[in-house]
Amino acid sequence: MGNGKDAATSDAEFTFVSPVVKYLLFVFNFIFWVISFVMVGIGVYARLIKQAETALACLTVDPAVMLMVVGIFMFIVTFCGCVGSLRENICLLQTFCISLTVIFILQLTAGIMGFIFSDKARGKVTEVINKSIIHYRDDVDLQNLIDYGQKEFRCCGGEAFTDWSQNIYFNCSEKNPSRERCSVPFSCCIITKVKELFNSMCGEGMQKLDYITAGQYVYTDGCIDKLVNWIHSNLFIIGGIALGLAIPQLVGILLSQILINQIKDQIELQNYNARHRSDPWS
Repeated sequence: MGNGKDAATSDAEFTFVSPVVKYLLFVFNFIFWVISFVMVGIGVYARLIKQAETALACLTVDPAVMLMVVGIFMFIVTFCGCVGSLRENICLLQTFCISLTVIFILQLTAGIMGFIFSDKARGKVTEVINKSIIHYRDDVDLQNLIDYGQKEFRCCGGEAFTDWSQNIYFNCSEKNPSRERCSVPFSCCIITKVKELFNSMCGEGMQKLDYITAGQYVYTDGCIDKLVNWIHSNLFIIGGIALGLAIPQLVGILLSQILINQIKDQIELQNYNARHRSDPWS
């Protein structure tokens, strides 16, 4: 009798579900769950602090809105992972696993398509930069981003410094009343000496000059070629970053699939024990 009870107790206590896998998956999801909260918070703050529609909304997507969308999606996916692992819920875990798999496939596809259709990708980048130039004065954040890029890459405009004529303030048209007519932003200027007194109007009238003459005062190379060259020079770094983003996703997929299989085995064991108790001769 005692041996029978001990065996029954042992069967009841045994579980296929590994606590290590279960709580490792929970911690993994919880970390990214917190990150999603932060992303949504930053996105909401970025939108509210401007108190108006920004020029970035005229681009492909507003970064603040994009941050909120990604954060909300990430919150939902990691919520499924957290609750699914704690409650050992196969439906939530499968939702989490499938979502990560789809995201990984989309990222992989985007990377491959980027290499295959590099010319079209360049055209899209050109379109975005041209829109940025047009809306340069409409948004402070966009303006700071462009100025930072031009100073860091030592470039000016999209394909050439004359692209700044697309902006209503820098346009070379005779009808343009702006005092910045035919100029370029100060971030295009070549600063030869660190302690040199900076003149914020150093780009004034540069579009009236030819390339050689203008090149003595401002960067005449466009930012698109500079950006493409930078990408080619840093392919290993970019690949490392992409791999760094992919590894957590693969880990999440692997852990969730292991836990799903363990839960299924546990359910089968419970069903077997239930049948055995009801019909010991089966």
